[in-house]
Amino acid sequence: MSGQLTGLLGGSFNPAHRGHRRVTLFAIAALGLDEVWWLVSPGNPLKPAQGMAPLAARLASAREMSRRAPIRATAIEQQLGTRYTVDTLRALKRRYPRRRFVWLMGADNLAQFHRWRQWRALAREMPIAVIARPGYDDAALASPAMAWLRRYRLTAAGFRNRGEWSAPALIELRFDPDPRSASAIRQADPHWADRFGASRFSGAVPRDEVTNSLIHIHAAERVA
Repeated sequence: MSGQLTGLLGGSFNPAHRGHRRVTLFAIAALGLDEVWWLVSPGNPLKPAQGMAPLAARLASAREMSRRAPIRATAIEQQLGTRYTVDTLRALKRRYPRRRFVWLMGADNLAQFHRWRQWRALAREMPIAVIARPGYDDAALASPAMAWLRRYRLTAAGFRNRGEWSAPALIELRFDPDPRSASAIRQADPHWADRFGASRFSGAVPRDEVTNSLIHIHAAERVA
């Protein structure tokens, strides 16, 4: 396979935590990825906006959690102006034609994947690696999306060793479950985002780790 192999992990990262980092490093090792981009979503159409921290705070938490790892935190979806994942993936492939992308998602997302916009078209854009998540495996296996995708199953070794790049492809990854969750962190620390306000950067405006463009701390959230 030619071109840098890049995993894409989308999410709210509200906030980013060690579970995100651990599962990403596992996927990098299992699939032989060069790096992973954390796509910090401006707004998830399937999640309520209430309780969602500002994009800048969520991105900052992702940057901090991904330090010293082959992980880049990015708000590129806001720059692309895409709302749905299928549109984001198509835009990324156009913008970075030399890269080979893999979409990473948890089994909880596979369980509701059939609700995503043009989910079959999305699966044809790039391989999908599904990572086991405690409590969601049964629902994922019984989902309409899995009924369609199971014919395209590949092992991780088969994915690494194949000579050509094609999709759909479904790679199921299993490792020791990680009990951490963003909702538990928010419950324990409702004001976590305050640590990532403007003062956190001592007046300096951070840059996006993929596009290198400036991230404005007080930029308004795009409505999902």
